[in-house]
This record gives sequence, C-alpha cells and structure tokens, in this order.
Amino acid sequence: MKELFPTAPAPIVHNQYQEVRELFSRYVVPSYGRFELAFSHGAGSYVWDVTGKRYLDLGGGIAVTALGHANPEITEALIEQSRRLVHVSNLYFHGPQGRLAQHIVKHLAPGKVFFCNSGAEANEGLYKVARKFGHDEGRFEVITAINSFHGRTLGGIAATGQDKVKKGFEPIMPGFRHVPFNDLDAVREAISPATVAVLIEGIQGEGGITPARADFLLGLRQLCDERKLLLLVDAVQCGHFRSGRFQSFQRVLEDVQGAAGFLPDGISMAKSLGGGFPIGAFWLREPYQDLLGPGTHGTTFGGTPLGCAVANKIFEVIERDGLVNNVRTLGAWLKGELDRLGQAYPNVVNGGRGLGFMLGLELQPKEQIAAFAGSDRAASMQMADRLHEAGLLLIPSGTQIVRLLPAYNLTRHQAEEGIQILESVVRKLAGA
Repeated sequence: MKELFPTAPAPIVHNQYQEVRELFSRYVVPSYGRFELAFSHGAGSYVWDVTGKRYLDLGGGIAVTALGHANPEITEALIEQSRRLVHVSNLYFHGPQGRLAQHIVKHLAPGKVFFCNSGAEANEGLYKVARKFGHDEGRFEVITAINSFHGRTLGGIAATGQDKVKKGFEPIMPGFRHVPFNDLDAVREAISPATVAVLIEGIQGEGGITPARADFLLGLRQLCDERKLLLLVDAVQCGHFRSGRFQSFQRVLEDVQGAAGFLPDGISMAKSLGGGFPIGAFWLREPYQDLLGPGTHGTTFGGTPLGCAVANKIFEVIERDGLVNNVRTLGAWLKGELDRLGQAYPNVVNGGRGLGFMLGLELQPKEQIAAFAGSDRAASMQMADRLHEAGLLLIPSGTQIVRLLPAYNLTRHQAEEGIQILESVVRKLAGA
C-alpha cells in the first residue's frame, strides 16, 4: 500500500485543553457525554491532543475516517473541486453526483441513488420510500430489531430498538415494531395488515457488533417477497467496505448456497462514504427506484459537487490500493488477537466479534472486573478511559463492548501496536 504519511507533524506543545473545554461549556449544547480529550490535528491513523500527546486511532471517528486523518488525496480533491464548483442546487445536474451514483450502483445492482447529508437522513428517506410504497393500501409500519440504532431524528429514535434514545421525547412517532435480531419467526409473527417493510443492520454497531446470520438474511428476503414487504438495510456504519465487501450482507453471504441473487430493496449509507466529509445516500433497486418522484423528497446540501468529489476519490483510492484486501486480511488477524486476549485473560474479556474492520472486544460484566466494580459507569466507558491513558482510541458500544473501526489503510505495524496497548491495559486489569 502507498505510504501516505512517512513522517508525523510536529506536536503542539501548548496545553489549550482548559480553553477549549471552557468554550464548549459556555457555547455548545451539552447533548454529548464527551471524554476529557481535546484534539488538535491528525495524520493517518494517529491523532494528537492539544498537549501534544499522540494516540493511535482505531475508532476512526465511529467508522468514518476510512482513509485516516488529514489524508492528502482527500485534501487535494477538496481543493481541486472547490476551485471549480462547491455547490449548486439540486435543480441542476453536475458530473460528480452522477459519477458517484454510478460507483454505488456498480457495486450493488441496477437501481438509483438519492444523496443527503447523514445516515439519519438516509434512513428517513427509506421510511418515506416505505410509506410511499404502501400508501395506497394503507400500509406504513416498519419492523426493526431490538438493539438496533437508526439515528437521532424523531423517525430515527422511533425506528431504533433501544429505549434509552426515546426517553424524554414521547409521544414516539408511530409506525415501528421491534423484534429480536436474527429471529425470523419473531419477524413473521410481528407482521400486521399495516406492515410495509423490514429494516435491519447488516451488522449491529451500537447494539454490540452483532452480524446478521446468513439464514436470517435469506429468510427475510423470502418472507418479504411472500408478504409484499420491502427489505431495507441500514448500512450507515457497517457498509462501504468496512466488512471486507462493499456491503456487509455481501460478506455474510459469501459462499452461502442460494445466496447468489440476494439483494435488499433499499440501502442507507453514510460515514465511510465521505471519509470525514458529511455525505449520506440511499440506494433503491429496480423496480422501486422511481417511487420518489419530483417534489416528494429533497435536500439543500445533499450531493453537492464538493461532497461527491471527495466520495469519488475515496472509491478511487480504496480500489487502486487494494484496501478491501487489507480490511479482510488484517481484520482477520485483529479478530484472532481479540479472541486470544479472551483466552489469555478470561476474567476480563470474553473475546472478539465482528467482521473486517468492524470489530468488538467483549468485556466481562463490570462486577467481575475488580477495577471497574466500584464505579457506576459502564465497563465499556471505563475501558475506553484506560485505553486513552495508554494512547489508544476505541469506541464504546453498549455496556460491555469496545469497538475497533480503523482506517482501511491501517498498517500491520499499527495494528500490532494497537494490540500491544490493548493487551497491556487488559493485563493490568486482570491483575487488579
């Protein structure tokens, strides 16, 4: 692979943390539980805080920075496109959007793409497609999974199968039912005369890095065909090559008998699609690609020339540098190392889970980890704090999982560094 960052930038030595923290305290809505870190710059898979401390980032901005931080080719794409055209209304055509849609369709199947700004917006588009599809028959209800996550809009929290995101925002928007993930019988039993679609994640991310089973996916496709339902996939976190294929369902169904023609009817995407630039999209297959005609859906900033130019560059680099193979091979090595930690330190961790570069380390319940038992904070949050102290960024998922969502151009040396840091922290916890 091409080495994008042969040398790291000089660290900032002046400690600006208190100044930054005060600005947030005074002027930023406190809707996030933030870690006590303030970052100043990054390069590849490393970031530096305002004190000059370096961190290996295996969290990737929660599966966003597919090519790492401050990637020079993304910068060049931004500069080049900004000299030509930054924004035009979607009342007009422009080349970058058409080419990006072509890239996405090429990796899926005949269909069309709508561009927006985020994963939550992409999912909102899928809800509207479902309602449009079932409108004349009075069908509007979407079945989703327990422990799913589909965004923070009112529609998104209604679709999400986690009660914690709904608290304080009642009454919840009607039209969603939640069933256990990977349970085809539960889906079948939940179908009502009002049901129009099933929406699942190929790999549940916020729900604990749980992949869909092959038999579940195939069974859903058959059930949706039988009952005239749309099968929709939220690939915001697990998509765009993160699993080692363009979409995670493609990876799950590799070499599975009877899976060759499997396709959902719609797929939402964002995060790694823009590599840090905010862009989202949803794809619709034939014959549903024209359900949203003129005037039925829209956005001011979706699919701008600037955003599409960046996303096109990311496709180019991933394919040119063979990064999908890196995700698969290095991801398998990382998964093996997580499993090894589970075997070596069973009083602290259970092992690894996930596919490609969407991995999780499952911790034991905090009551079983002496160093964590006395705190009210979840084991995953306490683990993240200790990893930060050691110079490693991972992302909590639920109460017992920390996620690895690294850049696709992560090197073997960096992966080994991450495992060494992770094991050093786990070893200390095991001896506490």
